[in-house]
Amino acid sequence: MSRPFKPRCVGHSPAATYFKPRGIPMPELETVVLALDELEALRLVDLDALSHEEAGERMGVSRGTIGRLLERGRRTVADALLHGKALRIEGGEVIAEVRSRRRRCESCDEPTNE
Repeated sequence: MSRPFKPRCVGHSPAATYFKPRGIPMPELETVVLALDELEALRLVDLDALSHEEAGERMGVSRGTIGRLLERGRRTVADALLHGKALRIEGGEVIAEVRSRRRRCESCDEPTNE
């Protein structure tokens, strides 16, 4: 029996959800997907310079989960950049997505940073 899913709070919606190499037609490109929870972990740790523990608290998950999200997210981004693939941002195991400064995540009660 698997462990029950733990909701992940995402405090930022990306401005763009698709990136592709310039000069290569879409039909010729392979696409890789970066999940919203992976993008949020990248944002909190790499852009906002939070520790894994602080990022885990913000997203409502463990430090270990943040590490796994970062590993998958970084691998996906590196694959797209190094191999000239399109990058689509969507999905992931996100239950609570905070879109407003005034709203709080219902599952972890964390304020958003937007």
